[in-house]
Amino acid sequence: MFVIVLSSVDCRQSTDKQIIESDNSVVKQMSQQQPLKQLKNQSLHEQTLDVIRGAILNGEMKPGQTLTESKLASELGVSRAPVREALRILNIEGLVETVPYHGTTVRSLSTHDIEELYSMRSALETFAVKQIIAQANPEHIRKLRGLYSGMEQAGKAKDIKQVNHIDRVFHDELISMSNHSLLESLWQMVAMRVRQVMALTNRRNSDLTQVARNHIPIIEAIEAGNVEEALALLEQHIASAGDLIVEDWLNGDDEDA
Repeated sequence: MFVIVLSSVDCRQSTDKQIIESDNSVVKQMSQQQPLKQLKNQSLHEQTLDVIRGAILNGEMKPGQTLTESKLASELGVSRAPVREALRILNIEGLVETVPYHGTTVRSLSTHDIEELYSMRSALETFAVKQIIAQANPEHIRKLRGLYSGMEQAGKAKDIKQVNHIDRVFHDELISMSNHSLLESLWQMVAMRVRQVMALTNRRNSDLTQVARNHIPIIEAIEAGNVEEALALLEQHIASAGDLIVEDWLNGDDEDA
């Protein structure tokens, strides 16, 4: 736990002029410094949960991988108690499976699971795109192009975590831009699974910049107001990702691309 101690200055003997000069000096000095990073107001249990959940959703921990309390505790530098609690919550969330006397693993995904997930994802995102095109809001296009640019830069830097993050944000934004609260609620039911499979798919792509480039035709079709083309491109984008990960499942390939 980090404690920031701010020193107090006893100005009771200072004149008004000295106070003003002192304040101006402090303001000038602070303006030349980098802003302080906010401290996370999280318990050790919450931080442990976030790290393990993030590793699963980012594809670092893969479906079927065994998770042991002692090993995770050692790697994270914590006791087994917060790890045990994290695994309990992840089990409730459906991201891990715990079998009595056999241990805990990252929940496996069957081809049926992936096909169901991606058919639902396609239905939700295509509906969102219809709403976005109907709104014809230039700010939406600006934001999507900004995300594409960031994803491309992350791809060039071979930063898989950042590519995964921006890819997820891009598709989350499609749902948000629809301005449809029920759609957003339905999306939240599958969002974690979509994020996990999306990350696993991106890890199979040897050219991370291609992950970004796959999005630009969709943006251009939305900008042009071409509903039919936008939906076809989005459906193809989602289907090709689903097909890739299903193929890997069938081939039993667990290695990173």
